[in-house]
Amino acid sequence: MDREFLIDLFADFGPVTIRKMFSGHGISADGINFALSLRAGLFFRADEVTIPDFEAEGSKPFQYSTRAKTVVVNSYWELPARLFDDSDDFVQWARAALAAAQRAKLKTRPKGKKAAKKAAPKKRVAKKAVKKTVRRVGKAKRAHRSK
Repeated sequence: MDREFLIDLFADFGPVTIRKMFSGHGISADGINFALSLRAGLFFRADEVTIPDFEAEGSKPFQYSTRAKTVVVNSYWELPARLFDDSDDFVQWARAALAAAQRAKLKTRPKGKKAAKKAAPKKRVAKKAVKKTVRRVGKAKRAHRSK
């Protein structure tokens, strides 16, 4: 799917940001990625609330193959084909996908400066203690060699 098609498809949903991503596009709203356009398929973010709707439509989760195995990504499910022709239903599914992405964001641990500041002093203390021990051992070895 090209960028222009995606812009038209999401027109009734509201403003979205479409960025090149992997072999397709990532679609986001309010700074949250909630859809992927990959390999001529459109995949919406899903969770325990919305997966039953995808299953009822016969949709499958996004998957890709590596040399060793097939990886299934249960957080993105293929959009049912009928929704490409039904703008009202498409918008409802897109809003549900955005809500699933927002719920997922709330579940993740906050990544902020506070978390980094708390962890950093502990590591520095440990490194200082190791450096002091290494210096003492080095001094002791040199003193022992000189005798």
